[in-house]
Amino acid sequence: MDTSPVSLRNIRMPSAPSYKPGDKIATRKAYGMALAKLGRYNEHLVVLDGDTKNSTFSELFKNEHPNRYVECYIAEQNMVSVAIGCAVRDRNVVFASTFATFFTRAYDQLRMAAISESNINLCGSHCGVSIGEDGPSQMGLEDLAMFRAIPTATVFYPSDGVSTEKAVELAANTKVLRMIFNK
Repeated sequence: MDTSPVSLRNIRMPSAPSYKPGDKIATRKAYGMALAKLGRYNEHLVVLDGDTKNSTFSELFKNEHPNRYVECYIAEQNMVSVAIGCAVRDRNVVFASTFATFFTRAYDQLRMAAISESNINLCGSHCGVSIGEDGPSQMGLEDLAMFRAIPTATVFYPSDGVSTEKAVELAANTKVLRMIFNK
């Protein structure tokens, strides 16, 4: 009650994406770069990760803003709950990342987040079946279907660095549960 008000409206990237035509960049790396960029200009951005920071590239945010980064290790249910807690008073813009398939472990927390209208952003990397040598345990076969079944959830599936950066910006400004899938 005695804290000053915080505005989480109109959160914008400070500049347009700087990718050049023909640049080849994984959308998951573009995601990490977008978080770091947005974090430079918004002190209310908080990022969590499920011990996949070198794969989701959330480590780029961690390196620049370690006091606003939370490592949740291999505990996706807890990570989603912590994200909800960070966002509950509308004082932070929260992004939580892990492999898309690991969000299946946290389905009950995700469902309850949607029911309670939590303002959290989730990023699932390594979605689908084309991640190569990591094998089927790392593949998110049901990830997209699972999120589409959650009421009010918004799903972004960017195709390149530019659309990934824009998806991060849009997610930061959308008030419901959001999911960004990356390769």
